[in-house]
Amino acid sequence: MMKVIKFAVVVCFVISCDQKENSTQRVQTADDKSEAFEVRMTVEHDPNAFTQGLVYHQGNIIESTGGDDSWIAKYDIASGQYEKKVSLDQNYFGEGITILHDKLYQLTWKNNVGFVYDVNTFEKIGEFTYDFEGWGITHDNHHLIISDGTDKLHYFDTLNWQKVSTKSVKNYNRKTSNLNELEFIEGFIYANQWQTNRILKLATGPFEVFKVLDLVYLAKAVARINPQADVLNGIAYNPDNQDIFITGKLWPRSYILRLK
Repeated sequence: MMKVIKFAVVVCFVISCDQKENSTQRVQTADDKSEAFEVRMTVEHDPNAFTQGLVYHQGNIIESTGGDDSWIAKYDIASGQYEKKVSLDQNYFGEGITILHDKLYQLTWKNNVGFVYDVNTFEKIGEFTYDFEGWGITHDNHHLIISDGTDKLHYFDTLNWQKVSTKSVKNYNRKTSNLNELEFIEGFIYANQWQTNRILKLATGPFEVFKVLDLVYLAKAVARINPQADVLNGIAYNPDNQDIFITGKLWPRSYILRLK
């Protein structure tokens, strides 16, 4: 059973932050696939939220969480009003979310079932199933794209819920494991890599790691505030201004990035 909970809290925005956090970053890696970016804004985040997914919708952020308190919530970035909308039954461990054609899709971890909501009312309007663990989800305007914590990405047709294809992501011909939260951005798939604080920019033909956003220094800054903070997780893209909103599990901060 699903229960609806509504409440509002204030989200505090910090426009000015540590100089290091606002500077342009380009961390060199051994394979030199690092991507340059800048931090445009720092936003306070609920340190109790075990974040699994983020998505922009009409200027708002919608967030999903996992664990014993799995919920979907949205807040207005301009006003800072944050409203919890849907809380899952404790039998379900919530995972990633995405929006396609005014429908909000939510995964669960080991239950092999996902939920479909009206994106405007958060009313549950359907379910779908899959035969693997649900981790992250996005879409390419045609198919849902789902990760399962391995190197694989699964493509689904939303009309008949049939799997269209499964693709393996590689980096220098080696399988790339632990693909988690996903976001489709300008023809690329961006993926959090679980147990790291990196976002992988994936080329879709062939499927390989094209660039890497190394956000370790942000994770370290967050850990100084909350030592219980877990790994980076959550990517949302705003096509209107190219902002990328990121956060992590139990992070007391979120960040708005702009690629350089």
